[in-house]
Amino acid sequence: MKNLFLLPFLLCFSTFIFAHGYVFEPQSRAYLCNQKLNAECGAIQYEPQSLEAAKGFPLSGPIDGQIASAGITRFAELDVQTAARWSKNDLHHSQQTFKWYLTARHSTSKWEYFITKPNWNPNLPISRNQLVLTPFCQYDEPKHPGSVVEHHCTLPKENLGYQLVLAVWTIADTGNAFYQVIDLNIK
Repeated sequence: MKNLFLLPFLLCFSTFIFAHGYVFEPQSRAYLCNQKLNAECGAIQYEPQSLEAAKGFPLSGPIDGQIASAGITRFAELDVQTAARWSKNDLHHSQQTFKWYLTARHSTSKWEYFITKPNWNPNLPISRNQLVLTPFCQYDEPKHPGSVVEHHCTLPKENLGYQLVLAVWTIADTGNAFYQVIDLNIK
C-alpha cells in the first residue's frame, strides 16, 4: 500500500529532475559556465539545463532582476549583469540558428526568443523593461522533440553590439518553462 502512495510522488519528481535543456549554439550564459568560459558562476556550471520556472513569460515566469537564474537562488550568480561580466558570442549576420540540447525530451508547447531593446543598459539587472516583450522568433511545436532542437531565426537589424537573447522553452504538460540567457556581440 505504501508503494501506491509513493508512485505519484516519484513520477512527478522524475519529470521535474529529468526534463531539462539548454542552448549550446550560440552558447548560453549557463552553458558557457559549464564549459568554463564564464568564471565564478556557482552551481550552474554543473547543471546548465536546470533553469526552470513558471511558464507564461513575459506575464509570469522569473521576476525582473532574476531572469537569468530563472529565480533559482542557487543560480543567482547568473543575475549579475555588467557590460563586461560575461563572455559573448560574436555574430556577423542577422540569420542565426539556435540549438538546444535536451537532457530529456518533454512534451512541448512552444519555443520563443526575446531580445533586448537596441538602447538597453547592460549595466542594469535584466528586466522586462530592458527586453522587447514580443518574441522576434517563435516556433509552435506541440510534440515531443528530439535531443537536439534547431530553430532558424532572423535577428532584428537594429540590434547591434552587446545584446541579450532570452530563449524560452515552454513545456506543454506542466506549469513550467526553461529559460536561457545568451550574451551576443552582433556586428
